[in-house]
Amino acid sequence: MSEEKKSQEPERPGEAEAEEPRAPEQPEAVEPAVVPESEAVEPAVEPAPAVEEPVTDRQSAPIPVALPSDGRERLKAALWPPRVSRGQLVVALLLFALGLALAIQVRSTNDHSQLRGARQEDLVRILDELDGRQQRLQFEKTQLEQNLAQLENSSNQAKEAQEQTRKKAAELGVLAGTEKAAGPGIVLTIDDPQGQVKADMLLDTLQELRAAGAEAIQINDVRVVAGTYFTDNASGGGVRIDGKSVSQPFRFTVVGNPQDLTPALNIPGGVVRSLEKQQARATIVQQQKVVVDALATPRPLQYGKPAAK
Repeated sequence: MSEEKKSQEPERPGEAEAEEPRAPEQPEAVEPAVVPESEAVEPAVEPAPAVEEPVTDRQSAPIPVALPSDGRERLKAALWPPRVSRGQLVVALLLFALGLALAIQVRSTNDHSQLRGARQEDLVRILDELDGRQQRLQFEKTQLEQNLAQLENSSNQAKEAQEQTRKKAAELGVLAGTEKAAGPGIVLTIDDPQGQVKADMLLDTLQELRAAGAEAIQINDVRVVAGTYFTDNASGGGVRIDGKSVSQPFRFTVVGNPQDLTPALNIPGGVVRSLEKQQARATIVQQQKVVVDALATPRPLQYGKPAAK
């Protein structure tokens, strides 16, 4: 019955009949060829693959620099171009400032080295000289104040003014060299047998005496004034003072306080020591009264005129 139903059902299109699975075909066995031992080939050994080194950053790898063979070129290459950091620059500036301060200190020490090496007696004389200058200035101040008081309180102011004017003219005449001067002072004699004393040494002596308070000075027969000048004699030997030839021994006649003038010449490194280095001998004589009688010819002024008040 079932077989008849199967035969009566029509076949559906596209429906394939189920086929029985077939067994896969087996390849035919091939017998290996027999190779004689003499013709046997050894298997080739493959070379080991090369290990590649990892590629690093080219910028981080150091670039070899050829060193110069010459020592001078090597030193130049090390020094130039300069490689200065900020810290090195600060250190250099500090060292420069320290060196400058040391140089100033050494120079200041050298300037005062003469006084540092002076004896106690010399320092005492220098202090006495300074005290004498201060007392002299104080005396002049007191005298000027008294003159002013006399002019203000005098009943006959015209006559008193004339007297003060006459005294002042006499004082100015002493300073200008047109009046003789007398008073306590010293006489300085410089013997120069070797002829080593030049014009600059006499000028230094004059400046030292003026700084010590000399009021009137005469060298041999020449009066020293504000415009006095010194030159070396071109013919050799001696000095010319204001155009007049003066030869040794040079004699300074000075009006002033002897207690101030003498120490000023004898200080360490002063006039006397400088003259001794030139094989010259200086002799100082203090006197209660010296006379400066040489007079200077006043010179007319070419440019200077009294300024109107």
